[in-house]
Amino acid sequence: MTDLIQSGQRTIQMETDAVRELSSRIGPSFVTACETILSCHGRVVVIGMGKSGHIGNKIAATLASTGTPAFFVHPGEASHGDLGMITKGDVVVAISNSGNTSEIVTLIPLIVRLGIPLISMTGDEQSQLAKAACANLDVSVSSEACPLNLAPTTSTTVTLVMGDALAIALLEARGFTAKDFAFSHPGGALGRKLLLRVRDIMHKGDEMPSVMADQPLQTALIEMTQKGFGMTTIMSQEGKLIGIFTDGDLRRIFDLSIDIATTPISDVMSVSPKTIHQDMLAAEALTIMENSTITALVVEDDNHNPAGVVHLHDILRAGVV
Repeated sequence: MTDLIQSGQRTIQMETDAVRELSSRIGPSFVTACETILSCHGRVVVIGMGKSGHIGNKIAATLASTGTPAFFVHPGEASHGDLGMITKGDVVVAISNSGNTSEIVTLIPLIVRLGIPLISMTGDEQSQLAKAACANLDVSVSSEACPLNLAPTTSTTVTLVMGDALAIALLEARGFTAKDFAFSHPGGALGRKLLLRVRDIMHKGDEMPSVMADQPLQTALIEMTQKGFGMTTIMSQEGKLIGIFTDGDLRRIFDLSIDIATTPISDVMSVSPKTIHQDMLAAEALTIMENSTITALVVEDDNHNPAGVVHLHDILRAGVV
């Protein structure tokens, strides 16, 4: 048991040290790589064999989700037709620890002939790939975590971190925002949190509970029961929102001697109800509900007229949280 723990700790320490050393290599070549990609009018094409290919796949995915169009091409397949996926407006990022991987080296003359900028990530600055690149990102390591110094472990970790550094530097240079990120992730909870608006989930028209100010409390209670929101809006003759009546208001007046058939709802309603705009993010509406300890909000349009009602359950069903 002790040997297993020590082995795991040793691996983590070796990879941590290697990543820490990587910081000093962020220099002119890194800047050139970033500027080359920023000036690219096409896509970033990432290539790599074996474990480097797996890392390249992840780097391409990270670039694509952070504002830099990118995809991965297997260099072996590139030599058998997939090279046609690379166009003159693209940039190639080639990953090879040795810098001499035959499947990648074979592609260098073709990439050069097409006039496509080549950026490399290698562990050998004197390798064929590094020398052919306009910028080589040094991802060399003193040794692998593997005790045989054979299995790609530390080297792949360092390469992955360098890819993240490149992606984030490009993200910041482009001014990529959380909203931009959400558009790349519309299917996830994050996308819904950053994209879903109140107007998309609110209840409007006949679904919105509403009574006139001069109608009796009894009518308001029937409206609340039929619409099922635990509240109803109170409207003036001019169609303006002047109040709200909720289950909480009902509990507060329960002990009072009130004739629900004759008492106007305006006598017992809450004035100045809390409202939100229809273009507000659903996540923001949820925060307001939580802070105010309420379960429904009246939604207004640009003219401050009631446009609908949104309930806590609507937001939860939408998967915002």
